[in-house]
Amino acid sequence: MRSSMRKKLPIGIDGFEKIRRNDFYYVDKTKFIVELLHNWGEANLFTRPRRFGKTLNMSMLKSFFEIGSDKTLFEGLAIAEEEELCEKYMGKFPVVSITLKGIDRLSYDGAFRALQDVIATEAGRFSFLEESCKLTAQDKAAYRALTDMRNGEYTMSPQLLMTSLQKLSYLLSKHYGSKVILLIDEYDVPLDKAFQAGYYEEMVSLLRNLFGSVLKTNEHLYFVVLTGCLRISKESIFTGLNNLKIHTITDSRYDEYFGFTDADVKEVLNAYNLEKYAYVLQEWYDGYCFGNVKVYCPWDVMNYCDALLEDSEAEPENYWANTSGNAMVRRFIGKADRQTRSEIERLIAGECIVKPINQELAYSELDISVDNLWSVLFTTGYLTQRGRKSGGQWQLTVPNQEIRELFVRQIQEWFKEEARADEGKLERFCQAFYRGDASTAEELLNGYLWKSISIRDTAVKKEMKENFYHGILLGLLQHENNWEIQSNAESGEGYCDILIKTQDRIGIVMEMKYVEDGGLETGCKKALRQIEERQYDAALFRDGMEKIRKYGIAFYKKNCKVMLG
Repeated sequence: MRSSMRKKLPIGIDGFEKIRRNDFYYVDKTKFIVELLHNWGEANLFTRPRRFGKTLNMSMLKSFFEIGSDKTLFEGLAIAEEEELCEKYMGKFPVVSITLKGIDRLSYDGAFRALQDVIATEAGRFSFLEESCKLTAQDKAAYRALTDMRNGEYTMSPQLLMTSLQKLSYLLSKHYGSKVILLIDEYDVPLDKAFQAGYYEEMVSLLRNLFGSVLKTNEHLYFVVLTGCLRISKESIFTGLNNLKIHTITDSRYDEYFGFTDADVKEVLNAYNLEKYAYVLQEWYDGYCFGNVKVYCPWDVMNYCDALLEDSEAEPENYWANTSGNAMVRRFIGKADRQTRSEIERLIAGECIVKPINQELAYSELDISVDNLWSVLFTTGYLTQRGRKSGGQWQLTVPNQEIRELFVRQIQEWFKEEARADEGKLERFCQAFYRGDASTAEELLNGYLWKSISIRDTAVKKEMKENFYHGILLGLLQHENNWEIQSNAESGEGYCDILIKTQDRIGIVMEMKYVEDGGLETGCKKALRQIEERQYDAALFRDGMEKIRKYGIAFYKKNCKVMLG
């Protein structure tokens, strides 16, 4: 049960001010401000995977630097100990802060209007500029053009949109007599969506002009911070911008300010008396390596702790994976050749592979080679690094159980699609079980497994391996639309892996085993004994099946055996 004395967990809240004002739990990352002030460049780009605190950090920067900021928000936090920095920088700058993560439309026109809304809404925060005695009539007219709306829509022209941030920084600088700090969160989301939806080149041109006008030789800016998942300088988004300092997930500076460290997680668990779940969180959500620091995904940690406060028996879930677009993993698996599939098997087994990593990819280059997809999987958080090798190569691995299960699930989905491409073969496979033809079922199933991606025998637990092959077999059998198929069905004295009822009253019982030692025949016999001892056929007889076929099926890597009882 929840305790009313504890701070609320900030699930889905990425606004620093809201977290601090409403007494939500906050993991102190304010030393990021100290690091930034000691090492800032005119333009600073931070690339990290989604859900690792980029947006919250940007909100924190806005709350710290913006004129009129509430100093009490930072009381008790690490930055408050830096008195000289706070005196010099806190509340001293006009701040323009936008996020582009909502620019995800299906058409260029829709994305253009969404970008208009984002910038015009931010400009609207500074409505006092219309009355400013420090601006000329021409300046005020320029401001009104940024926020002008007719029939419920902003009227900003394409040319004005491209120069909008430059104009806004000029107006704010002139009004306050101070240079402006510009914050742009998730700068690469519009390119990702445009690439998927087919208006990529138009979006590249728009962002190139928008960023170019505000970032190049803009005397009104103090500094700029951008965040995103990918470093995409080859897109020429930042053409001619020579002052861009880029901090990727391989850099050691700022490594502890995105994601939760071990110390952060221990503090959270102690605060909510959840210390006994430390190992589960580590197994499921730790394992990312940013620079030299191992970190957890904050989104996962907070969601799982929240679930545990409601139910102490709550199982860990794929929180991060369920909020991210997993099309990249499917794309990768679909393009994989035999060697790459073998490498995926090694990754799922907990091993490392060595690959060259290019952190400056353009979206248009993704499909040129599978090596590019390795790089994107790394930079977006589906893989992490365990050390650098010579020649720009890195040791890559799956970070944790959450991502391992995501790969397995995507492999199963890909496998189903591949199998359905040959309906005749799939029909023969299903009918072999119907007729009691174990040898044909075994031959065809082995053929499917050989072409697929299997689970190897190292770090993966036996129950996960059995679940993987269970999912593969279940996906194949679902080709028969007229069969009633139950998975993990209660029958007799337990739960059977698969029960099938056909229209002509033939029932099929399947029990599966993964055999660590490769003893497939022994595994089949063990499965058949379990069917008899636990009376898994009881439910089928009770539902009127007149003939029952019992199958013991054993798996080992890419091999299987099917035995009829």
